[in-house]
Amino acid sequence: MNQAEESSMHSMWNIVRSVVCVILSLSFIIGTPGNCIVIWTVCTKMKQASPSVLLILNLAIADVLVLITLPIWIYSFADSWIFGVVICKILVFIIYCSMYASIFLITALSLERLMAVFYPFTIQRYKTKRKIALIMFLIWFLSITFGISVIPFQETEEMNGQLLCTCRNYSSNGQKMLYLLLETLAGFVIPFLIICTCYMCVARRISRMTYQSKQRSERLIASVVVAFILCWFPHHLFNILDIVSVRVELSNKEMSLALDEIVDRGVYISGALVFISSCINPLLYAFAARRFQSHLRFVKISKLFEQMSQTVTEEDKRKSVVLTRQEDALVSTENL
Repeated sequence: MNQAEESSMHSMWNIVRSVVCVILSLSFIIGTPGNCIVIWTVCTKMKQASPSVLLILNLAIADVLVLITLPIWIYSFADSWIFGVVICKILVFIIYCSMYASIFLITALSLERLMAVFYPFTIQRYKTKRKIALIMFLIWFLSITFGISVIPFQETEEMNGQLLCTCRNYSSNGQKMLYLLLETLAGFVIPFLIICTCYMCVARRISRMTYQSKQRSERLIASVVVAFILCWFPHHLFNILDIVSVRVELSNKEMSLALDEIVDRGVYISGALVFISSCINPLLYAFAARRFQSHLRFVKISKLFEQMSQTVTEEDKRKSVVLTRQEDALVSTENL
């Protein structure tokens, strides 16, 4: 590699570094106070928490766990990783555990909305404290299990004279492909299919709502799905490109090297985009709150959660108003 190529690579790395630091900084500044407000509101202002609110509370906790690690990552990209391999493994575990928890909780929210719309009375059976606690336990157990799986592979590496906590040391190409494939299936493909299926079914019922409610619900459904795609798809796209690169390494060396170069340049930015998902949810809540209550301020979000936590009334239990109950459930989709 000649001096011109080295200079070009160094300049490109500086650009990538700067973009990553900007994305992470904005995510921390916006997401941390937003999610803390959600946690504070639910824990101190709620009289009774529904499954939706408890899912949102756990989602905010998962997001905060990710966001509080960002100052360390920002420093490491701006300077160098100085915290050692053990801290590297611990922080990556926290990020992956919280990442999976966030995805699973968003998926659970979509399933809960589907149940509320199509089975408004049946879902009441699952609103006992024991069953809700079991669901939360399963979500966090799966998240911790997937998070632990990355620890054996995570290492530090030197890149352009800078030590980073971004390297995974697999024992073989087969192990690498299997892990990346499982990560993409469990962390994106399966949840995305469930989320899209749930909201497509919910959208079919929107035609029965009033025009104003229809517009609001369509907007919220589109926001949830689009945000999920924009935040998570780039990361898993580079996982797929990495898998293809390994797969064709022997048959097409040139293509493999080209894909490796693309992955090396884009994986850091796509990884930074994942953190944006941790600061989007509070913004969606504020958006929904303004729709429900005229010019509602963000700090009064507790009113929104109280509306979500209302249990089924006696009137709702009458089968003559099932359609009304379904419309209420559709409107409550805006509170996700």
